[in-house]
Amino acid sequence: MTDRFLGSIATVAVAAAASAAISVSAFAQAPGASGGALKTPWGEPDLQGIWTEEVDTPLQRPAKYANQEFFTEQERADLDRARSATLTRFATEREINGAYNAATFFTTKRTGTRTSKIVDPPNGRLPALTPEAQKTAAAERDYRLALLQSTETCKKGLPGCAGGKYDPTTSPRRAETPPRYITSRINRNDGPEDSSLGERCLTGGLPEFGGATGSFRRIVQTAGGISMFYDVGQGQGWQRNIVMDGSPHVPPKIRQWYGDSRGRWEGDTLVIDVTNFSAKTDVFGSRENLHLVERWTRTGPRTLAYEVTVDDPTVWTRSWTVKQEFSRQSDEENRIYAEPRCLEGNYGLPGLLHGRRAEDAAFAAGRGPDPAATDNTSIGSLANAEIPQDPLQQ
Repeated sequence: MTDRFLGSIATVAVAAAASAAISVSAFAQAPGASGGALKTPWGEPDLQGIWTEEVDTPLQRPAKYANQEFFTEQERADLDRARSATLTRFATEREINGAYNAATFFTTKRTGTRTSKIVDPPNGRLPALTPEAQKTAAAERDYRLALLQSTETCKKGLPGCAGGKYDPTTSPRRAETPPRYITSRINRNDGPEDSSLGERCLTGGLPEFGGATGSFRRIVQTAGGISMFYDVGQGQGWQRNIVMDGSPHVPPKIRQWYGDSRGRWEGDTLVIDVTNFSAKTDVFGSRENLHLVERWTRTGPRTLAYEVTVDDPTVWTRSWTVKQEFSRQSDEENRIYAEPRCLEGNYGLPGLLHGRRAEDAAFAAGRGPDPAATDNTSIGSLANAEIPQDPLQQ
């Protein structure tokens, strides 16, 4: 999958029609009518609908805002003007990939009120990594850079080789098994597992904060059951079912891509405890030991507050918490099609692997360049392009 830009932006394919009128006649009680929350016919808080975040907020707080939790109105207006100018300026040949993606897939949202999605720690930044997590990250980084050493990327000192060095010989580590399961592409295509999760039509899973192509979630409730369908990326949709019967988590030996979600009501808030993640997913370095505690609270006919605390004592020195506010979308204008529509893994990946094998055969026959000297981690991406950064992320 082509890597796509530069901050949190939403898909054009799903219109963020915030102005669409949302009828509340189906609800038993409206907020403020008698001091209560919206309820389902069977008396539970009603979280149903299609929801998305209608503003852009960086996950981590840019350093220049230090301990400032909220933007001023003037700062938001200035950022919107600067971002509009930056995100529409694609001129050079190296920027054309970004121009195509911006025009075809993305629409820019207004700057949100918060300076970061992370609200704890108070500085709005991810906590420090544990010493063991630092070692793991360094081992992965060294391995990736070793596979790039004979490429033009390293020879020219481009950003894609930052921290590495050029060596015209093929790395002796090229046939080596990666330090751990690959979730983002490496400079090798010996099999599908050398490609990113996105190229294999697999999603990163939970927690889901939006990202380059935006995200929507449809919540459906029944008496004693809750289901959430996530429409993310370019068709990597996925479903999660929340177990609400009070039963414990599945045994530790059972690992699931989206974890094991066990929910309960605390007043008007849905609290979901999520464990048992697979070691094949990755959240900033956290894998099978990831633990989430989510809180979903309906705050109005069109608003849904979301808070998640993320914890993994093997990766971070402390837990961290994110807050988002979702807006309800028109059910008609923003229909979500639950059949995943990702093409990369279904069509593109077999073609990519076939092409790599053809390159291997040609080189073995004395034709064409050494595949090890070709950087395929940056092809179709902006890794080495001189693209201006979104001012919201600076």
